[in-house]
Amino acid sequence: MSSESIECAVIGAGVVGLAVARALALAGREVVVLEAADAIGTGISSRNSEVIHAGIYYPAGGLKARLCVAGRRALVPYCREHGVPHRMVGKLIVATSAAETELLPALMAKAAANGVDDLRLLSAAEARALEPDLACTAAVLSPSTGIVDSHALMLSYLGEAESRGASLALRAPVIGGRVADDGIHLDVGGADPMELVCRAVVDSAGLGAWAVARSIKGVPPASIPPGHLCKGNYFALTGKRPFAHLVYPVPEAAGLGTHFTLDMGGQGRFGPDVEWVTDEDYTVDARRADAFYGAIRRYWPGLPDDALVPAYAGIRPKLQAPGEPARDFLIEGPSQHGVPGWVALYGIESPGLTASPAIADMVAEMLA
Repeated sequence: MSSESIECAVIGAGVVGLAVARALALAGREVVVLEAADAIGTGISSRNSEVIHAGIYYPAGGLKARLCVAGRRALVPYCREHGVPHRMVGKLIVATSAAETELLPALMAKAAANGVDDLRLLSAAEARALEPDLACTAAVLSPSTGIVDSHALMLSYLGEAESRGASLALRAPVIGGRVADDGIHLDVGGADPMELVCRAVVDSAGLGAWAVARSIKGVPPASIPPGHLCKGNYFALTGKRPFAHLVYPVPEAAGLGTHFTLDMGGQGRFGPDVEWVTDEDYTVDARRADAFYGAIRRYWPGLPDDALVPAYAGIRPKLQAPGEPARDFLIEGPSQHGVPGWVALYGIESPGLTASPAIADMVAEMLA
């Protein structure tokens, strides 16, 4: 097996890994991105709602709150300046009962604590003036929520990184490694196996981040948290879309509810739901649509029968087990685990896409 040296290796070519590679390359670091698949962004990054989140839902002071708000403030101008397709369509968070209406002021207060100061509380009549097909008792309007072409964003991050000398290696899985005095040694598989000796390694492997970390001898096992897989199924809407805004119910325990989003082509879709799983199976069971109809008709009673067709599924890496409170992002650098040059990212689910520029800046600072 041949051996080469590199300053920085980023494991995983999803939206966060590519953002990190871009930030390191812009800082003048020598970077290679190692991706096990045969293309970029085939996992979490291509199986989500493609929403630019405002930063409403997350506990104040936590990483999700801080990085989402900072990321959105950087991401929207970035998309505009780099020609990445995006639209700030706005979002309605809708209450469909008196009990849910009572939750909206606390949701707005949480958003304000995070620095989201442009929310508006709407009466049912005001919400229906914006969306005549909507049924609700009240709603919150978030004008700073949008949608983005996630693949175009990843290509933009990659292009900038490569323009500063970074390289991408596809079909290059990290199958093991060790921490040594001269750096972190990575065993890279694929058609041309090799050893890479790195001064810095960023484990941004998404669902595979846990397995990668466990394969590196010298990474403290106690620094690797438990991980769980939560599948989210999406159903596409046939026929005319009902709403111009994104529409979300009041949040639920493991996610943001069965919401309505748009893609950049204007096609409507609903999801994700919450299905705890033990393996990566992306098949959408058409029978799950039964629960979708009930959830959607709470805020869109006019949903026709047989209007939903299976679209796709994504799997979210969760740090909490079913029934446990939601956990924050976990981004561990040398000051947390004691391994020089090692940064590991766990549980990077929503709002990871929105937060990607801020996550990248945080990782770059850890390795500065």
